[in-house]
This record gives sequence, structure tokens and C-alpha cells, in this order.
Amino acid sequence: MALIALIAAPPAMATEEPRFELVEKSEPFELRRYAPMIIAETLVEGSLNDGSSAGFRLIAGYIFGNNRSRTAEGSEKIEMTVPVTMQPGGQKIAMTAPVTAEATPADGSGVPAGRWRMHFVMPAQYTLQTLPVPNDPRVVLREIAEQRVAVKVFSGFVTEERVQQETAALLAWMKERGLAPLAPPQLARYNAPWSIPFLRRNEILVQYRHL
Repeated sequence: MALIALIAAPPAMATEEPRFELVEKSEPFELRRYAPMIIAETLVEGSLNDGSSAGFRLIAGYIFGNNRSRTAEGSEKIEMTVPVTMQPGGQKIAMTAPVTAEATPADGSGVPAGRWRMHFVMPAQYTLQTLPVPNDPRVVLREIAEQRVAVKVFSGFVTEERVQQETAALLAWMKERGLAPLAPPQLARYNAPWSIPFLRRNEILVQYRHL
């Protein structure tokens, strides 16, 4: 499974994260059970940088006011959550942590073909009935069911080579425990780009099932 680096991250002051239960911890690995969540997602095309930037701008525009409030006149601002996540994979899948972009493989090999899915997880206070309606039809709201996710935590700069190494380590750890991946891996970043590298929190996440 190939995974490419994320280029955007929310501000450091955004502190809400998706709710999860810690099932197992064996540093730097974890197994988590995420509660159901609502996401705002978009599908964009282009290079990694262009696609990620375009997706980030679209959904950031939605949460910062390019929407129609269901409870009042005009628009509504939605608080941003962390992390921001990128994920390769062409099919629409019932998984995601926070904010996701996924690249469509050209031939099933896992090689990105320039199509990306990005999403933001909405704050827990909202339901699909209370979230503002996106003005841009490219932004779609949907609910994600509970999911079990294996995680590899790491710090420092996020490069393509580093991400491949961390992903390989997580997949090997999962294999040792009889866990099979259910979807492409995700890269999650919790800090702004200007954060001190050794203080940054990054994660590789893979939805799994028991063999």
C-alpha cells in the first residue's frame, strides 16, 4: 500500500479530535475504536500539492462561512478539528479519520493518478440535520460508522520516504497480530506547518479486521 505525504494542516488552536476508545497501546503503535463521525468531503484532481491545496481550500471555505445555516439567516462558522489526513484510494470507503484526501490508483497498484479525496471531521456537537448546507456542491456531508483503526505515531518532518517507512512498520505490526487492512492507509498531521519538528504529532492510520 502506498501513501503520500500531506501538505496542509489546521491551526494549532483547533483542539477537538474525533472520539475514540483506546483498545491496545504498544508504543508507538495503537489500536483504536473510533465513534461514528460526520465529515465534509470533496474530490479533486491534479498533482499531490495542487489537489491537496484545492481540497483544503474548498472545505476550509465551507467551515469558514461558504455555507447556508439551517438555524439562522446567512452563513455559519464551524470550528476546525484535528488532525488533517491524507489517504490514497480510488473507491469511496466507509472510513476516514478527520480530514482526508485520497489518490485514485491508475491501475490498482496503489500508484496515485492525480485524484484526491479530502475531508474534515465535523465537531461532535453537530448532526447531519444541524450542520450548515454547503454552498459549493463539490463539498458533501456524510456520516461515517464506527471503525477500528491501527495507528503508528511518529514525530518530525513528513516526507514521502518517511511516510513509506512508517506505513511499512505499521502494516508489519498488524500482520504480526493477525490484522488485515480494510482500506488504504492514512497520514494524519496534528500541527501547523511552522511547528517545531520534534514536537509534531503525526500518525499513520489503517482500518482493520481480524483474520
